[in-house]
Amino acid sequence: MNIILLTLLILFGAIFATVQLLLILGKATNNHALVFYARSLASFTALILCAAYGTLASACLNVAGYGGLGQWTTARAFKYMMLLFVGVEFEIEDPHKVLGNVRPVVFVGNHQTELDVLFLGYVFPRYTSVTAKKSLKLVPFLGWFMALSKTVFIERKSREQAVAAFAKAAEQMHSHKQNVYIFPEGTRSYYEQPDLLPFKKGAFHLAVQAQVPIVPVVVANYSNILSVKRKIFRQGTIAARVLEPIETKGKTKEDVDALLEETRRRMLEELKTLTAHAREEGVALKEHEAGNAAPNGTAKASGVDARYNAAA
Repeated sequence: MNIILLTLLILFGAIFATVQLLLILGKATNNHALVFYARSLASFTALILCAAYGTLASACLNVAGYGGLGQWTTARAFKYMMLLFVGVEFEIEDPHKVLGNVRPVVFVGNHQTELDVLFLGYVFPRYTSVTAKKSLKLVPFLGWFMALSKTVFIERKSREQAVAAFAKAAEQMHSHKQNVYIFPEGTRSYYEQPDLLPFKKGAFHLAVQAQVPIVPVVVANYSNILSVKRKIFRQGTIAARVLEPIETKGKTKEDVDALLEETRRRMLEELKTLTAHAREEGVALKEHEAGNAAPNGTAKASGVDARYNAAA
């Protein structure tokens, strides 16, 4: 045990020293790439530490009957660790007082980069989880953490299984009063302009099946804080806003398309407003600096909606 602890201390000490060296060299030579790699390495280290913590914390909370708090406490740990390691934080406006007061709901948010994982550390209220494919349960550590922290697992291979999977997920949301957070774009956009990829339908099918509100959450474009393409990774504060819930009571699967379009319209409108301010504050690249709004990749299904459309 002592050898393992000593090895870990040496490893993390080496990582810390590497990060500091890269930061010093990057700032001294005005090399943004070195700073980018330094903060990326620090972020990955924070993620590994929090994943280990999350597995242990979720196991203890599950035994105590509070498994639904596993992802919340892990997200909060990542929030504070990243603030210390990287110096990036999110400032959330919640004018309708949704966070912590309304549950269960389906949260839907825009998905820009890997930094959105940090955003979950700020926005997650208690008893909130992500969704994942059922097969992830078998992955060591990650699957254990997800299972212990009340992740809503979805698996569909046919229309019948799709309907049954969403019914079971809806039942789990109600029985545990568990919120679910989903990125309906299905993948990271890496946009430098305030825009959204096309939305997948899974989040909206789930909300209708569970008859719970959809709560849109919008994060301003932060391409001048983190840009993988440009190798930019700076400190800063990013604005986000929780929008008014959209009710689904009485809605059916025939209403899913309209719900999707209404949600996306509201989110895109808010994204443009937030990004205008973000550009003034240096958080987002100026319009003339940013690349075009064409997608950097093709959207792919997320945990909730993979294969749903084909099955349905």
